[in-house]
Amino acid sequence: MAVSDTERDIKVEATPSRILPDPVEGARDGATLFGLGVGLALLVFAMLLGGSLAAYVDLPAFMMVVGGTAAVTSISFGIDDLKRLPSAIATATMRKVPVAHHAASRLVALAEAARRQGFLALEDLLPKLKDDRFLVKAVAFVVDNTPPDEIERQLRAELSATLVRHRIAGDMLRRAGEVAPAMGLIGTLVGLVQMLSNLNNPTTIGPAMAVAILATLYGAVLANMVLLPLAAKLDRNNHAEALIHNLTILAANSIARQESPRRLEVMLNGILPPAERISYFD
Repeated sequence: MAVSDTERDIKVEATPSRILPDPVEGARDGATLFGLGVGLALLVFAMLLGGSLAAYVDLPAFMMVVGGTAAVTSISFGIDDLKRLPSAIATATMRKVPVAHHAASRLVALAEAARRQGFLALEDLLPKLKDDRFLVKAVAFVVDNTPPDEIERQLRAELSATLVRHRIAGDMLRRAGEVAPAMGLIGTLVGLVQMLSNLNNPTTIGPAMAVAILATLYGAVLANMVLLPLAAKLDRNNHAEALIHNLTILAANSIARQESPRRLEVMLNGILPPAERISYFD
């Protein structure tokens, strides 16, 4: 028996999970903390195999490298950038990885709901989108009948501003990663000067040599085990966020132009990596 359009609409309204799947958050990214913890643990273990761990502790060298790196890095950036850096680091270490194929499925579901029930039906779905503020803004533009070209212009401008803010955090970490070895070298030179200035006093040679060697060690560890990997993780997260936001912009334009949800699915799959492509209507 053929199903009438009215019965089909009733069926769709009775199955909201089909219209808009519940948010499925990605797994919390523990790779950063895992890698950092394992790397530092192996370093400490190697130190213990060679003797006492106390031999690798030197406060003047630590202050020159860590304090000097922070001070020199701050010269290249503004106070507001420095204030945002801790939250950016926390995001890199603790954020939940976005799931691109889920975001794409939800966008197609929104397009299907708009095609069947009109733009105003999307307004009732806004509470289910609160986990993605960018998507909420995009849907609000569609509900308000904003022209597609204006939707894209507004969303592109916001995406560009967001990526610039995130890129600054990565640039700060990369700059700090460049400065840390240099501060270690400066600490080494300071220690050598102290040692050469007091060759007639054997009791000062040991502490001065410790500053010279440990400063280089601290700078290398700080740069290559902490700062540069965090900068790379921020870049990765920015690319993942940019992908999902670009999908959202494409979907908002498609919905505003009242295009077929199936066509939207094809367009989204053209952007998604092969492993992330969706089959919403299959």
